[in-house]
Amino acid sequence: MLFEGLGYTPKTTVASVPISLAGLKAKQIDVSLGYWYPVQEKAVQPFLDAKTIDKLEPPNLKGAKATLAVPNYAYDAGIKTFADIAKHKDELDGKIYGIEPGSSANAKIQKMIDTNQFGFGGFKLVESSEAGMLVTVERAAREKKHVVFLAWEPHPMNIQMKLNYLSGGDEVFGPNYGEARVYTLTNPDFLTRCPNAGKLVQNLRFTTDLENRLMQPVMNKERPADAAKAYLKKNPQLLDSWLAGVKTVDGKDGLPAVKQYLSL
Repeated sequence: MLFEGLGYTPKTTVASVPISLAGLKAKQIDVSLGYWYPVQEKAVQPFLDAKTIDKLEPPNLKGAKATLAVPNYAYDAGIKTFADIAKHKDELDGKIYGIEPGSSANAKIQKMIDTNQFGFGGFKLVESSEAGMLVTVERAAREKKHVVFLAWEPHPMNIQMKLNYLSGGDEVFGPNYGEARVYTLTNPDFLTRCPNAGKLVQNLRFTTDLENRLMQPVMNKERPADAAKAYLKKNPQLLDSWLAGVKTVDGKDGLPAVKQYLSL
């Protein structure tokens, strides 16, 4: 949408991580905004070491996280850390809610149960779809029942319900609540070949709150472009930093051109 406002004709490619990395290496794809570190490090690092893909610094998103969480009332009742979970086994019905079977997060939870880490030995991992897990948690929250579940950000759950992430799980999920950073990847000559488009790509910075709020309408079947446009209408100041130093295809100032294109 921003590129279109500048006069470009961008093409969006939906691809798995391996295919997108191969596309960047082969220069069939110019940019990917979705390198999740450290989750995807093993897949991406060989390309970075071989200098067949470039990683832009700093990350386009900081503060993403994934670890166990509880509703705010359960947190206030004393479930504040991983070590507190076993103390409240009865109120939690001996269950920890995960996501789809086979996920790496579920495997981490099951390993804690199997090794009795944090006293989880008597708990049961409840595997479900993301949607199924969230429906269960929302029902428990309405009834003010204690529930512990896998949560992550960015995701609309962070604005749809009052939840608290639990501390003390660094050894399992990583430091700072399983913190992740998201980097932009480009093919190796993109910034040289397309310096103006590259400037826009380098300028892009997001926040978890922005992504939480953008994901909500998209998950409700709204077109991503429409959701993004509606968000920018409410937050036009974002364009100031994203388009700083960026020109249109024909060399004009990019900011007013994009605002006109978006009818802001």
